[in-house]
Order: sequence, then C-alpha cells, then structure tokens
Amino acid sequence: MVATVLVNTSKVFPLFGLCPFPTQKTFTMNAQNQKLPSKTRKKPSYGASRRSALKKTFTQEQVTFTAPLSSDPLVGIIGGGISGLLCASFLEKRGVRSTVFDTGVHGLGGRLGTRVVDPNSLVFDHAAQFFTVSDSRFAELVHGWIDKGLVSEWKGPIGELQSGGKFVPFLSSPPRYIATHGMRSLADSLLSQARLVNVVRPCWVSKLEPFNGMWHLSENGKPCGQFDAIVIAHNGKCANRLLMTSGLPSIAKQMKRLELSSIWALLAAFEDPLPFLGATEVPFEGAFVRGIDSLSWMANNTKKLQNSQTGGPHCWTFLSTASYGKQNKVPQENIPTATASRVTAGMLDSVEAALGLSKGSLPKPSYTRLQLWGAALPTNTPRIPCIFDPFGRAGICGDWLLGSNIESAVLSGIALANHIADYFQSTGADPAEFAVGLNQEFQPLEGHDIGQFPGLGSDDKINEAQLYELAK
Repeated sequence: MVATVLVNTSKVFPLFGLCPFPTQKTFTMNAQNQKLPSKTRKKPSYGASRRSALKKTFTQEQVTFTAPLSSDPLVGIIGGGISGLLCASFLEKRGVRSTVFDTGVHGLGGRLGTRVVDPNSLVFDHAAQFFTVSDSRFAELVHGWIDKGLVSEWKGPIGELQSGGKFVPFLSSPPRYIATHGMRSLADSLLSQARLVNVVRPCWVSKLEPFNGMWHLSENGKPCGQFDAIVIAHNGKCANRLLMTSGLPSIAKQMKRLELSSIWALLAAFEDPLPFLGATEVPFEGAFVRGIDSLSWMANNTKKLQNSQTGGPHCWTFLSTASYGKQNKVPQENIPTATASRVTAGMLDSVEAALGLSKGSLPKPSYTRLQLWGAALPTNTPRIPCIFDPFGRAGICGDWLLGSNIESAVLSGIALANHIADYFQSTGADPAEFAVGLNQEFQPLEGHDIGQFPGLGSDDKINEAQLYELAK
C-alpha cells in the first residue's frame, strides 16, 4: 500500500499568519507508513513556547489514509465529556463501534462534574450548574432523560444578585434542568446500556500514530488500541500537545485557535443557612452575581439537588469571574498553598459583600475545597457543529464549536457521529466532500462567565439552519 503525505512548507509568522502562497512537497510512504528517506533529517526539537508550538503545528506532515475502510470500523474517542459520550452513543445507533478514553478517576463527564465528600455526604456540582433547552433534538433527549429519572427541572428561585444584597429573581425564564443526583450522574448513566461502546478510564492518551492505515493510540508508551478513525472530544493544552505531532495539521490549527477562560470553583459547606441582608436566610437557590470583581455565580447544591428547605449542612458552589481566574491563574495540577489560601479568603469575602453582610459576619464554613478550571469555557467559536478531516480520518466535537453550554456539546457530538457514520458508508471515491470546518473562521463568543443558557436572558439561540446537514 502506498500513501501520499503533503508537507506545508510555508514560512510561519506569529499569530497564525502564513505567507499567501504556500508550497508543498510530496513524499511517499510505504506499507509500514514510514517515509522513504531522501536525505538525512535532523530530529526536530519542540520548544514549549507558543510560537514554536504553532510553527510545529503548521508544518507537520498531513496523514492521508488510502486503505479501504473496514466493514466493521472502530472509532477511538478521546474525552469522556458529554460531547464525546453522545458521539459514542449515536455512533452505536448507526451500528459503529467505539472506545471512549477518559482521564476521570471518579467518573465520566468532564465539566459535568460532581464532587461527593464522604462520610459527610456533601454533594457539590462544581462545574456545569444547570442547562436550558432551545433545540428540538436536544429537547427530545432531555425528555427521555426525565422519563428515566436522570434529569429533573430545577424550580427553585434563581436570578441576579447585586453587590450589597439586592436580589432580583428571574420572573420569566425557560425551564432549567439539572441531573437528579448531580451532574456527573447523568454522564455516568449515558452509556450504561451501550453494547458497542467500550469505556477506558482513567487513561491519558498521550500519542497518536498513523500506521498501516490505522490510528495507534498509546498512553506513555503503553498501547491503547488501533482505530479506523479518531475523535478529539477535549480541548486545551493537553489536546494541543496531543495534536502537535499527530499528522493532522488542519485539525491542530483549528484546535489551537480556540481561546479558553479560567474559572476558580470554591466549594463550601455551612452548618446553617447563609444569612442575607435583612433576612435570616438567602431567598434564592442560585444567582448570577453582579458588581463583584471576583464572583460570578453562587448556588446552594443542597436545596437544588435534595429540595431541602431546612437542616444542614448547606453545600454551596461559588464560581469566580473569568477576569479573576485570569489574574490568579496558576498551574491547576499544582496550586500553591499561598494562592489557594488567598483565593479562598478573597472569594469568601466576595460572598459576604454580595449578600450585603457586614465585614466578618459570614459564618465560617465547616468544609472548603478549591479547584481551578484552567481551561474552563470557550471565548470564541467557529459556529459549526463539528470538524472532520476525511484524509486523516479524524474529527473534533465539543461545545466550543457552537457555543458554551451543554446543549451545544450534545449537538456537536451527535453531528460528528452522524458525519463519521455517513463517511464510513460512502464509497470513498471523493473523501474531500466530507471535509468539514477545517478552515472555518472563529468569532467572539458572548454569554455569562459560567456559560450560555439559551432562552435565559439575552443568550442567543443556536441557529438550527447551521446544523441541519450534519446534526440529524
């Protein structure tokens, strides 16, 4: 078998600038997918700087598979957030097998994160807080989840909280939904009945290698399997590092264009209800905070998840603003003790100010835990359901391709699943017709610091016309 590899040798300038007339060199690869040597090649050195990473991304060799597809193809999905899980689920509906790789130790879900603290039975949703529905296909899924008891409507009062303790409830808003036992429980349930999906976790896929017409995945040198196609269902620096030398320059380029915010999540348990200006208890279960530089959202998980009106402990999630996250960003894998203490104290002071309490009157929490979401939410988007490279047989799904919410993530996963299934069913005579989103321009993304909620406030609805061809 002979495959062709194209190398883009354009001069690379900072900030994604390429010279207008790139040239290409063609190499031949033998059946072992090794390039036939034409001269001695110096092993490249990959620096850690953004410029060197971009240069490597844009000059790597494009993998082009020419071998016929298997009659029973297998897809490797890297990332077990809701987009990757829905991609696997809908591939199964089309009769396609898949394996989902996820780094989660406690469970699947990515930003559908729930932390349970035993033996106190403290429960916190520490990433996605709730979701709304604006798309008919997503609505059908949500109704099915409700019938199974996986999802319920959050009917407690939410609204906006101004600094100083002025709460304004949302009097008219679309239904708000939560996972009945915490957001992660929804993710863990999505593939419980799947027969064509294998889940491997915790697993950190660290390398992608094309070989003999297949993708070979590995974790620090340990083989993870061979796949006819791959899906990148996560983002951030780990995805960029994985794609940097993958042989998928167009995919890598689009992933590199994504910009992400950073958000601090402070989980705090209080033995008694939090006091409120002029009242013994806060009059809301969730609130978007205004006028506080470091705080964007606060919610009482105990009331939200258990509908408990009395008793404790009360488990609160406090989420920072994106600007505060940026100002105080550190390596999320190793948060310095001094930073953790400063951020925790600063966010608790902000809670006090938001509630209109006097200095030092906020009750001391019985439990706190601080987490940094270093790659929290997208701030720009190509506004397309999915990305797919038919020559390299690789795609991307995720909320950031359409917006910044659970609905966008679900629709993206479904779109890519259907697109890959259609590709597998094609004759392969013209793979270029299956190329999607490889050159799509990005646009700024508006919304709350904790994401978009279609139908709530000024959030824009997803344009269904954009999705019609891909998300079936």
